[in-house]
Amino acid sequence: LADPGSLLILDEPTNDLDMDTLEMLEDILANYTGTLVIVSHDRDFLDQTVTKILAFEGNGHVEEHIGGYTDYIEARGDRILKDEEVAAWQKEDARAASQSVAIQKSVSKMTYKMQYELDNLPSRIESLEREIASLESDLGDPDLYSSDPATFNTKSSRLEKAKEELGVAEVRWLELAETSSF
Repeated sequence: LADPGSLLILDEPTNDLDMDTLEMLEDILANYTGTLVIVSHDRDFLDQTVTKILAFEGNGHVEEHIGGYTDYIEARGDRILKDEEVAAWQKEDARAASQSVAIQKSVSKMTYKMQYELDNLPSRIESLEREIASLESDLGDPDLYSSDPATFNTKSSRLEKAKEELGVAEVRWLELAETSSF
């Protein structure tokens, strides 16, 4: 690292970024000519910026997959996710895409309910981000599982659900923000 080279190491670079800054970061990294090492939970960000995934599978086993996160899931989906989970994930993606198309086709003004939802989503997103950070901090305790497995399992489950809720809320905010610009 003392030798100036073309290497960037980024650990969770998308945390606390607004959508405009996130897009700018994606553009900059996509045009970066050096080597990037990115650690991130943001699946879409990984899809937009990386060409290779190193998956740490546990027990010191690391697998290399060419492509982004979606390519990794497709290549490993049968071993990582149960068929029902993959189907649910694809159904959620299709639902989000159809909602996005429906909103784009709608050129009418926003309803009061939609405006209310748009106004309140940023606080919901912030709340979910704080909850996720808190859960990740709690789960970072190496003694939690051995001292209280039930709490560990509860927090792990809630963390996954909170991340899903955050993703849905962010997509909905984008849809409503786009609609309000009409």
